Amino acid sequence: MTEALKEQIATAVGRQPASLQALHGGNVARVYLAEMAEGPPLVIKTAGTGSDYVLEGFMLNFLTENSSLPVPLVHYADQNLLVLDWIESGDPIDENAERDAAIHLLKLHSNFAPEYGFECDTLIGPLAQPNPWTSQWIEFYRDHRLLYMARAAMEDGRLSPQLMARIDRLAEQLDRWIVEPSQPALLHGDIWGGNLLVKSGVVTGFIDPAIYYGDPEMDLAFATLFGTFREAFFESYEDASPLRPGFWEGRRDIYNLYPLLVHVRLFGGDYQRSVESILNRLCV
Repeated sequence: MTEALKEQIATAVGRQPASLQALHGGNVARVYLAEMAEGPPLVIKTAGTGSDYVLEGFMLNFLTENSSLPVPLVHYADQNLLVLDWIESGDPIDENAERDAAIHLLKLHSNFAPEYGFECDTLIGPLAQPNPWTSQWIEFYRDHRLLYMARAAMEDGRLSPQLMARIDRLAEQLDRWIVEPSQPALLHGDIWGGNLLVKSGVVTGFIDPAIYYGDPEMDLAFATLFGTFREAFFESYEDASPLRPGFWEGRRDIYNLYPLLVHVRLFGGDYQRSVESILNRLCV
């Protein structure tokens, strides 16, 4: 398998790999560091269940061309293989990295579109993410994030009909918690520690995007779900762009239902209980 992959890489980029070293790549792909016979090393992603590396490459290229967010350069992308620049990293997300991430995300969230959605459907992990252009954020989030992912999880047998009924009730009253943002902003869409590369207190790369134009609070909520960012990040972010009232009291939980439902579809188990906990807090 390794020799065959080396041949694929050589054909794709015109340089021969000298060695391949397996890297931690999350749950949906095999990831390797390719030391090249000539030139700098590369990162290789392959064989992810349901992965679409053409679309992942497109999203990274879009961020490169339309934002200042640091992302790896795409050397090659097809359905089964993605070849990226190797980015120096390996350090934990400390307070300096949190502040650096806040600066990057503030800049990203300053890229606007006329409506919510995107020019094409994208992916979050290996799962389809629909992005039809929609004029109202509450409608977009309700139909194309919350209900879409919940119904898909129920159809996959991962979400109980009882929880689906409660999510339906929540969807009918989202305007109790959600206010329309001022403008649709460009989002990374999958902000957690595993998708940040850090070296010496600096974020050297944001990887595995799930881009679309939405409420910036989606990125901010997701960043709290697994403890990725804490006080240093939010102090820096809010110095330039204060959060609207109600984020910590309700919207953070409502927005985190979407990534939790993604995890329900992928892994089931405890994530369904996390969804239930949020619905209990919201008294739905």
